[in-house]
Amino acid sequence: MITADDHADAPTARTTWISLSLLGLALIGVVGLAKGVSPTIESGVEAAGLHHAVVGVIIALLVLLPETIAALRSARRDRVQTSLNLALGSAMASIGLTIPAVALASIWLSGPLVLGLGSTHMVLLALTVVVSSLTVVPGRATPLQGGVHLVLFAAYLELAVNP
Repeated sequence: MITADDHADAPTARTTWISLSLLGLALIGVVGLAKGVSPTIESGVEAAGLHHAVVGVIIALLVLLPETIAALRSARRDRVQTSLNLALGSAMASIGLTIPAVALASIWLSGPLVLGLGSTHMVLLALTVVVSSLTVVPGRATPLQGGVHLVLFAAYLELAVNP
């Protein structure tokens, strides 16, 4: 019987290096795909008359789509904590890996690199960090707390579309 204290064996050095190499290749692929689809998304956003920040939101949603599907499945099974862990963990990992990768790629790609947030988005980011620390850190999230995260996300989307 498997208990909560059972852990998998530590990976070998070879497995670690192979995993790190594959992660780097996958990251290059994601950045390349995002760069490839961004002109199409930009023209669609411009044709719809939306703010340019919506392009970044759409690309982020595409990158996070697999984890989003897994988080939605967990939420449907009333596993709110698992759902929040999947959603927030994947978002933090994607952001934490993608921003440095894009910064490195901007050396070889044309165009400026802009990562700034406006004051409104900084307030939303700070509010999200506080709410996340109150809901995810204790290890037991409720549907109401999940709803608070969805409201914050909706506010971000609204402000991205209509600043």
